[in-house]
Amino acid sequence: MTSNQHVPSNEQWAELEMAARLAAKQAYAPYSKFSVGAAILDGNGKIHIGCNVENASYGLTNCAERTAVYAARANQGMQEVAAVCIYTPTDTPTPPCGACRQVLNEFGPTMRVRAICDGDEMIDTTLDLLLPGAFGPKNLQEPAT
Repeated sequence: MTSNQHVPSNEQWAELEMAARLAAKQAYAPYSKFSVGAAILDGNGKIHIGCNVENASYGLTNCAERTAVYAARANQGMQEVAAVCIYTPTDTPTPPCGACRQVLNEFGPTMRVRAICDGDEMIDTTLDLLLPGAFGPKNLQEPAT
């Protein structure tokens, strides 16, 4: 299964949404008070979670999406992301930041992206639409000779 070919089922989206909401409860956000949870669906159909972890120096803060990707790669050898669900306890959904878009691109340039919140709105799109013209592994390939 590859992220280019896999569209999560309604059941998988429900699982991703629940996992993202639960992950937000683990957030360490004493400065911003903005807890974020993310759940990624890897190319093998496994769900991995992450939350934002803030730091007093601010610049060392890590977003939920990156935490999920890094943990999945480090703990499970994840190679591909098919979908990501981001939850924020807000009235409107919050899309991934630019840094997270770039990290997600590394593992699934056309992955499905869904952002949910406590309100009725939802963002449901693909990463390539959120990050057009992205720099990625293809840019570092050796040129044909």
